[in-house]
Amino acid sequence: MTDTPHNTPSTGQTLSARAEAAHAERLARQAAALRANLRRRKEQARSRQDQTAEDQRPATTQTTPGNEESKT
Repeated sequence: MTDTPHNTPSTGQTLSARAEAAHAERLARQAAALRANLRRRKEQARSRQDQTAEDQRPATTQTTPGNEESKT
């Protein structure tokens, strides 16, 4: 383990308050973008799963009020 503070980048230099704030903002934006991307990917996966289940569902016949059968 090293004895360097948390605000030290990998180069071994300490960050100024302004640079540290910019770094924190960048990390926050990145985290938000990653969460949004994960939500989007999960939504796409659910949509594909629903579509696959819908495609595999057998067609059923229903009687309409005119005594005609229609496939849905």
